[in-house]
Amino acid sequence: MMENLIKNFDKLATTENRKLALSIAEAGLVAINTENVIINSVKLQDNILSVLGESFDLSKFKKIKVVGFGKASIDAARALEEILGSKITEGAVIGLHKTNLKYIETFEGTHPKPSHANVIAGKKIYEIVENSSEEDLVIVLVSGGGSALLCYSDEECAQGIKFYDEFLKAGKTIEELNTVRKHLSILKGGGLAKIAFPATVIGLVFSDIPGNHFEDVSSGPTYKDRSTVLDAEKIINESGLGRFDLLETIKEDKYFEKVHNFALVSNITAVEAMDKKAKELGLKTDIISTDLYDEISSAVKKIFSEKKENSVILAAGEPSIHVSVKGGKGGRNLHMGLQAIKMLTINKKDFQDSVFISLASDGMDNSDVAGAVVDISTLEKAEKLNLNADDYLARFDSYNFFQKTGDLIMTGPTGANVSDLMILLTKK
Repeated sequence: MMENLIKNFDKLATTENRKLALSIAEAGLVAINTENVIINSVKLQDNILSVLGESFDLSKFKKIKVVGFGKASIDAARALEEILGSKITEGAVIGLHKTNLKYIETFEGTHPKPSHANVIAGKKIYEIVENSSEEDLVIVLVSGGGSALLCYSDEECAQGIKFYDEFLKAGKTIEELNTVRKHLSILKGGGLAKIAFPATVIGLVFSDIPGNHFEDVSSGPTYKDRSTVLDAEKIINESGLGRFDLLETIKEDKYFEKVHNFALVSNITAVEAMDKKAKELGLKTDIISTDLYDEISSAVKKIFSEKKENSVILAAGEPSIHVSVKGGKGGRNLHMGLQAIKMLTINKKDFQDSVFISLASDGMDNSDVAGAVVDISTLEKAEKLNLNADDYLARFDSYNFFQKTGDLIMTGPTGANVSDLMILLTKK
């Protein structure tokens, strides 16, 4: 029997409904497992490499290079080595940890802000890609978190740190963040595709962007960018974010004629797997959104308003949060859990048979946990411990609330990243 990805599954599964909800969450995590995704999407037979059914004859290439960046890049590189082996000429990937691979060099970088460690890896990636001819194949592993992890040069790194710090204060969207990042970089916004030209490029994309905006993953190094310097300037000026040296992104079509981008996984993959699991468990399902950007309290109300008996409400996205007080601990998912506690407090009777889960698919909700499981028993434990949800919400200290009630979901880093996943299960 496969070991649970939720490490404290048995401890949390104190009721049948909790067990069902946690099993549905597990199904979503299994579906987006990076190594599984590569193995299921990328095939090699003789010299023919097939990616989602599209074939590439490897005998036509003198060199096969692999570069990558983002939270899934290390696991993806490991799986790709299993498939291609010694056919890989050279490679370099940067993620949140390094490991020993035979043909691909790995680097450990920093996220969500870049650092000099990221620049060292970025330089290596740049050099590998730059020295490519039309007889070379460059495979690019693109995943969430790459916007910070892929950083070259020192100037971009410094500007990236400055912009991220200012951005947090402004409450802008992730699309706006990445639009500006594209115009601070020679690699993002299609820059990597230009540097690789005239080589053939295969982009393997692990999307963390709700709504399947694949060109925004890692700020789109292999995609032609539609935004302009003027768009980036407008975002900066609207919120008074400071002065930055901006670059125009690559607009010439010729640099993308031999680029083949494949979206291997997104939050839809996870939600569809959770939907299937819930139906196997005999429950009705309703997917209300895979593009949930609402402010957190609104997002929770939207999910809870769809509650039906013997059903599972599913959603995914990145609800917005503006942190106005420092010192607390926890991320979007734990904050959603606290908002759910408020819903239960107001409507105890209506949600007596409900379980709510919100978790970060990368396993790290701005902390060492993925999220929390919330039901009436959570509320009862909080009341016995005299924990006030409003107080913890005001201090943005959701982690310590759920640590005290014992409802934190622990997965460890999953090596995947497709946005946040939400479940509301109701069963008599």
